[in-house]
Amino acid sequence: MKILLIAMLCGIALFIGYKISKKYKNRYIFFQSMVMLCQKFDVEMNYSKERIKNIIINLDEKHKKNLFGIDANYISFLNQESPLNEDSLFKNIQFLKQDEKNVLFMFFKSLGRSDLDSQSKEIKNNLSRFEGYCKDTEAEHKKYSALSIKLGIVASLFIIILFI
Repeated sequence: MKILLIAMLCGIALFIGYKISKKYKNRYIFFQSMVMLCQKFDVEMNYSKERIKNIIINLDEKHKKNLFGIDANYISFLNQESPLNEDSLFKNIQFLKQDEKNVLFMFFKSLGRSDLDSQSKEIKNNLSRFEGYCKDTEAEHKKYSALSIKLGIVASLFIIILFI
């Protein structure tokens, strides 16, 4: 019984460390994909005059997966299936900070609302902001992901020592 309890507590400690690590990895991957999306918007809108909805729909599956559903939520707004608010836009995303959500919400809210030149300038401004977020999240990912897994391992070892 004691060994089962130790194994269960160790598993919980390792699981918590892994979940925290995954949060940092997801944020980094998400902002990488947002940078790519802004670059794609800039190129496609300026050169081929493609519509926003078509650009999002034609994203490859890897980047769609890395956007964690924010693209589908925005498409449902464009199709007038749901309103554009923070709850509907970030429906399945829990790893973003509130200020990041605010910036992303304002980006999607203003997308397609102005002429091509103004829209291009706004996309470039958001691109530089997302690149900054990408660098910050990369640093956090490198620093805290491995640390959280190691702390999970240390916590499980501590639990083993404590109960033995």
